[in-house]
Amino acid sequence: MITSPHNDKLKQIRRLRSRRERERTGLFVAEGEDLVEAARAAGAEPKLVLVAGKDVEPDLLVAVSTLGSGTRAMGVYRQRWSKPGGQLSVYLHCVGDPGNVGTIVRAAHALCDGPVVLGPGCADPHSPKAVRASMGSVFARPPARAELVELTGTKLALDARAVAPLAELEVAPPVAICLGGERGGLPAGLLATVDASARISMRPDGPDSLNVAMAATVALYELGRRMPGHG
Repeated sequence: MITSPHNDKLKQIRRLRSRRERERTGLFVAEGEDLVEAARAAGAEPKLVLVAGKDVEPDLLVAVSTLGSGTRAMGVYRQRWSKPGGQLSVYLHCVGDPGNVGTIVRAAHALCDGPVVLGPGCADPHSPKAVRASMGSVFARPPARAELVELTGTKLALDARAVAPLAELEVAPPVAICLGGERGGLPAGLLATVDASARISMRPDGPDSLNVAMAATVALYELGRRMPGHG
């Protein structure tokens, strides 16, 4: 059992808080028994698993945790990446909040057959906050990396200024729903390259826009239910 905070395994977990270290090693940490179990269910082989009271003193595991309440289990895993594809997928550009990225990874896992495709400027999907927000979907449906120009099929931008309501838009698969950053949305240069734009209809007395993760989820549900094979 690990009894020293200077143990090499604990040092590795601490180092992997850094995005640079995650990119250098291709590894990341999943905190919590539920995430460790989700990794097992998805067939992700751990490089390391530490269970409090079994492999390590509980207080030492709490000390390296990013969770406010600590954790009873942690695993270190190799990052897995998908290729863009599927009848329906999501493309993100400059979505900088890791919680939003992780939530969209989970929504895509639930509602479509394609991955979340990360473009430039996006948060790391393997950061602690993103992994937690994905609730294990980062293992079951790993994200992809690509530029918008590399995607095939219909590129559909969500844009609050668009004329066409999403619910009335007819598109044939494959479709990539394209969303931009939390404040500015997709830049004009990218909007000029998509095949279609649509807005999510909202109540007149409602807010001007939705959080990017909420918008992605609504769009995935709206389009996903039209796709063959949707339950």
